[in-house]
Amino acid sequence: MSPPAQAPCQLILALDLETREEALAMLDRLGGSLKWVKIGLQLFTAYGPDFVREVASRGYHIFLDLKLHDIPNTVAKAVQSIAALPVDLLTLHASGGREMLEWANRARADHAPGLSLLAVTVLTSMDETQLRSLNIDNTPEGQVLHLADITLQTGIQGLVCSSLELGPLRSRFGREPIIVTPGIRPAGSAADEQKRIMTPAAAAAAGSSFIVVGRPILQAAEPAAAAQAIQAELQPSR
Repeated sequence: MSPPAQAPCQLILALDLETREEALAMLDRLGGSLKWVKIGLQLFTAYGPDFVREVASRGYHIFLDLKLHDIPNTVAKAVQSIAALPVDLLTLHASGGREMLEWANRARADHAPGLSLLAVTVLTSMDETQLRSLNIDNTPEGQVLHLADITLQTGIQGLVCSSLELGPLRSRFGREPIIVTPGIRPAGSAADEQKRIMTPAAAAAAGSSFIVVGRPILQAAEPAAAAQAIQAELQPSR
Protein backbone atom coordinates (compact mmCIF):
# COMPACT_ATOMS: atom_id res chain seq x y z
CA MET A 1 0.00 0.00 0.00
CA SER A 2 1.35 3.44 -0.92
CA PRO A 3 1.75 6.03 1.87
CA PRO A 4 -0.95 8.70 2.23
CA ALA A 5 -0.44 11.87 0.19
CA GLN A 6 1.05 14.82 2.01
CA ALA A 7 -1.45 17.55 2.88
CA PRO A 8 -1.35 20.54 0.52
CA CYS A 9 1.10 23.28 1.39
CA GLN A 10 -0.50 26.36 2.96
CA LEU A 11 0.41 30.05 2.85
CA ILE A 12 1.24 32.04 6.00
CA LEU A 13 1.39 35.83 5.72
CA ALA A 14 4.30 37.38 7.60
CA LEU A 15 2.50 40.35 9.14
CA ASP A 16 5.73 42.30 9.59
CA LEU A 17 4.48 45.88 9.74
CA GLU A 18 5.32 48.83 11.96
CA THR A 19 2.06 49.39 13.83
CA ARG A 20 -1.12 47.67 14.92
CA GLU A 21 -3.11 50.05 12.75
CA GLU A 22 -1.09 49.18 9.64
CA ALA A 23 -1.41 45.48 10.40
CA LEU A 24 -5.18 45.57 10.88
CA ALA A 25 -5.60 47.71 7.77
CA MET A 26 -3.64 45.10 5.79
CA LEU A 27 -5.90 42.34 7.10
CA ASP A 28 -8.89 44.42 6.00
CA ARG A 29 -7.41 44.70 2.51
CA LEU A 30 -6.76 40.96 2.38
CA GLY A 31 -10.43 40.32 3.02
CA GLY A 32 -10.21 36.68 4.01
CA SER A 33 -7.98 35.70 1.06
CA LEU A 34 -5.79 33.58 3.36
CA LYS A 35 -6.15 31.69 6.65
CA TRP A 36 -2.78 31.97 8.41
CA VAL A 37 -0.92 34.96 9.84
CA LYS A 38 2.56 35.10 11.36
CA ILE A 39 3.02 37.51 14.25
CA GLY A 40 6.69 38.12 14.92
CA LEU A 41 8.80 39.87 17.51
CA GLN A 42 8.15 43.37 16.22
CA LEU A 43 4.38 43.44 16.68
CA PHE A 44 4.36 41.10 19.68
CA THR A 45 6.87 43.28 21.50
CA ALA A 46 4.86 46.41 20.73
CA TYR A 47 1.34 45.13 21.40
CA GLY A 48 1.63 41.86 23.29
CA PRO A 49 -0.88 39.07 23.83
CA ASP A 50 -3.89 41.33 23.20
CA PHE A 51 -2.78 41.79 19.60
CA VAL A 52 -2.59 38.02 19.13
CA ARG A 53 -6.15 37.72 20.46
CA GLU A 54 -7.33 40.55 18.21
CA VAL A 55 -5.97 38.94 15.04
CA ALA A 56 -7.27 35.52 16.04
CA SER A 57 -10.72 37.02 16.68
CA ARG A 58 -10.86 37.82 12.97
CA GLY A 59 -10.74 34.12 12.19
CA TYR A 60 -7.04 33.68 11.44
CA HIS A 61 -4.82 30.83 12.55
CA ILE A 62 -1.81 32.25 14.38
CA PHE A 63 1.85 31.39 13.86
CA LEU A 64 3.64 33.12 16.74
CA ASP A 65 7.26 33.49 15.68
CA LEU A 66 9.17 34.37 18.86
CA LYS A 67 12.15 32.01 18.40
CA LEU A 68 12.40 31.27 22.11
CA HIS A 69 15.96 30.55 23.25
CA ASP A 70 16.91 30.51 26.93
CA ILE A 71 17.56 28.11 29.79
CA PRO A 72 15.11 25.17 29.80
CA ASN A 73 12.95 26.36 32.70
CA THR A 74 12.52 29.85 31.24
CA VAL A 75 11.47 28.52 27.85
CA ALA A 76 9.09 26.01 29.43
CA LYS A 77 7.46 28.81 31.45
CA ALA A 78 7.16 30.93 28.30
CA VAL A 79 5.42 28.05 26.51
CA GLN A 80 3.09 27.70 29.51
CA SER A 81 2.23 31.42 29.28
CA ILE A 82 1.65 31.28 25.53
CA ALA A 83 -0.62 28.27 26.04
CA ALA A 84 -3.31 30.69 27.22
CA LEU A 85 -3.33 32.40 23.81
CA PRO A 86 -5.08 31.32 20.57
CA VAL A 87 -1.82 30.23 18.94
CA ASP A 88 -1.47 27.24 16.59
CA LEU A 89 2.27 27.31 15.83
CA LEU A 90 5.11 28.60 18.02
CA THR A 91 8.83 28.81 17.28
CA LEU A 92 11.88 28.20 19.43
CA HIS A 93 15.54 27.82 18.47
CA ALA A 94 16.82 24.29 17.90
CA SER A 95 20.25 25.56 18.93
CA GLY A 96 18.90 25.91 22.48
CA GLY A 97 19.71 22.21 22.78
CA ARG A 98 18.06 18.94 23.64
CA GLU A 99 17.14 19.73 27.25
CA MET A 100 15.51 23.06 26.36
CA LEU A 101 13.51 21.39 23.60
CA GLU A 102 12.39 18.57 25.90
CA TRP A 103 11.24 20.97 28.61
CA ALA A 104 9.37 23.08 26.07
CA ASN A 105 7.60 20.06 24.65
CA ARG A 106 6.57 18.83 28.11
CA ALA A 107 5.10 22.27 28.86
CA ARG A 108 3.22 22.17 25.57
CA ALA A 109 1.83 18.70 26.31
CA ASP A 110 0.75 19.75 29.80
CA HIS A 111 -0.79 23.12 28.95
CA ALA A 112 -1.61 23.29 25.23
CA PRO A 113 -1.63 19.87 23.55
CA GLY A 114 -3.18 21.40 20.43
CA LEU A 115 -0.20 23.73 19.97
CA SER A 116 2.61 22.70 17.62
CA LEU A 117 6.19 23.71 18.42
CA LEU A 118 8.58 24.41 15.57
CA ALA A 119 12.34 24.45 16.04
CA VAL A 120 14.19 27.01 13.94
CA THR A 121 17.28 25.35 12.47
CA VAL A 122 19.41 27.75 10.38
CA LEU A 123 17.99 31.18 9.58
CA THR A 124 17.34 31.78 5.89
CA SER A 125 19.45 34.95 6.10
CA MET A 126 22.53 32.84 6.93
CA ASP A 127 24.92 31.13 4.56
CA GLU A 128 28.03 28.99 5.00
CA THR A 129 30.29 32.02 5.47
CA GLN A 130 28.19 33.25 8.37
CA LEU A 131 28.08 29.79 9.94
CA ARG A 132 31.88 29.65 9.84
CA SER A 133 32.05 33.07 11.50
CA LEU A 134 30.18 31.44 14.41
CA ASN A 135 32.74 28.60 14.49
CA ILE A 136 30.24 26.15 12.97
CA ASP A 137 32.26 24.00 10.57
CA ASN A 138 29.30 22.72 8.58
CA THR A 139 27.27 23.56 5.50
CA PRO A 140 23.79 25.04 6.02
CA GLU A 141 22.26 21.75 4.89
CA GLY A 142 24.47 19.71 7.20
CA GLN A 143 23.68 21.97 10.16
CA VAL A 144 19.95 21.84 9.44
CA LEU A 145 20.00 18.04 9.37
CA HIS A 146 22.07 17.92 12.58
CA LEU A 147 19.65 20.20 14.43
CA ALA A 148 16.64 18.39 12.96
CA ASP A 149 17.93 15.07 14.33
CA ILE A 150 18.20 16.54 17.83
CA THR A 151 14.84 18.29 17.59
CA LEU A 152 12.70 15.44 16.36
CA GLN A 153 14.20 13.02 18.87
CA THR A 154 12.70 15.22 21.61
CA GLY A 155 9.17 14.94 20.22
CA ILE A 156 8.94 18.51 18.92
CA GLN A 157 6.32 18.66 16.17
CA GLY A 158 8.20 20.40 13.41
CA LEU A 159 10.98 22.52 11.98
CA VAL A 160 11.64 25.85 10.35
CA CYS A 161 14.27 25.82 7.62
CA SER A 162 15.13 27.06 4.18
CA SER A 163 13.20 25.41 1.38
CA LEU A 164 16.56 24.26 -0.01
CA GLU A 165 16.77 21.70 2.81
CA LEU A 166 13.30 20.24 2.21
CA GLY A 167 14.48 17.36 0.05
CA PRO A 168 17.06 16.00 2.51
CA LEU A 169 14.69 16.49 5.46
CA ARG A 170 11.77 14.68 3.82
CA SER A 171 14.11 11.92 2.69
CA ARG A 172 15.38 11.38 6.23
CA PHE A 173 12.25 12.04 8.30
CA GLY A 174 9.34 11.36 5.97
CA ARG A 175 6.08 13.26 5.74
CA GLU A 176 5.13 13.51 9.39
CA PRO A 177 7.08 16.51 10.69
CA ILE A 178 5.61 19.92 10.04
CA ILE A 179 8.14 21.89 7.98
CA VAL A 180 7.69 25.64 7.64
CA THR A 181 9.79 27.44 5.06
CA PRO A 182 10.36 31.20 5.11
CA GLY A 183 12.48 32.92 2.49
CA ILE A 184 9.87 32.27 -0.21
CA ARG A 185 9.85 34.63 -3.15
CA PRO A 186 7.52 34.43 -6.16
CA ALA A 187 9.34 34.57 -9.49
CA GLY A 188 10.53 38.11 -10.17
CA SER A 189 10.48 39.24 -6.53
CA ALA A 190 13.48 40.80 -4.83
CA ALA A 191 15.44 38.46 -2.54
CA ASP A 192 16.05 41.26 0.01
CA GLU A 193 18.33 39.96 2.82
CA GLN A 194 17.34 36.33 2.25
CA LYS A 195 20.15 34.14 0.91
CA ARG A 196 18.50 30.71 0.54
CA ILE A 197 15.19 31.16 -1.27
CA MET A 198 12.74 29.29 -3.51
CA THR A 199 9.50 29.98 -5.36
CA PRO A 200 6.15 28.93 -3.80
CA ALA A 201 5.53 26.19 -6.36
CA ALA A 202 9.00 24.71 -5.93
CA ALA A 203 8.71 24.75 -2.13
CA ALA A 204 5.33 23.02 -2.25
CA ALA A 205 6.66 20.38 -4.65
CA ALA A 206 9.66 19.77 -2.39
CA GLY A 207 7.43 19.01 0.61
CA SER A 208 6.88 22.23 2.57
CA SER A 209 3.91 22.12 4.96
CA PHE A 210 3.65 25.91 5.13
CA ILE A 211 5.42 28.70 3.29
CA VAL A 212 5.87 32.13 4.85
CA VAL A 213 5.60 35.18 2.59
CA GLY A 214 5.76 38.81 3.67
CA ARG A 215 6.88 41.65 1.45
CA PRO A 216 5.67 40.22 -1.90
CA ILE A 217 2.13 40.43 -0.43
CA LEU A 218 2.50 43.41 1.90
CA GLN A 219 4.03 45.61 -0.79
CA ALA A 220 1.76 44.50 -3.62
CA ALA A 221 -0.66 47.00 -5.16
CA GLU A 222 -3.40 44.42 -4.56
CA PRO A 223 -2.41 42.27 -1.57
CA ALA A 224 -5.44 39.96 -1.81
CA ALA A 225 -4.71 39.22 -5.45
CA ALA A 226 -1.04 38.59 -4.63
CA ALA A 227 -2.02 36.15 -1.86
CA GLN A 228 -4.46 34.34 -4.14
CA ALA A 229 -1.86 34.04 -6.88
CA ILE A 230 0.64 32.50 -4.47
CA GLN A 231 -1.96 30.05 -3.18
CA ALA A 232 -2.79 29.05 -6.74
CA GLU A 233 0.89 28.16 -7.20
CA LEU A 234 0.68 25.87 -4.17
CA GLN A 235 -2.03 23.66 -5.63
CA PRO A 236 -0.69 20.28 -6.76
CA SER A 237 -0.76 19.82 -10.51
CA ARG A 238 -3.36 17.40 -11.77
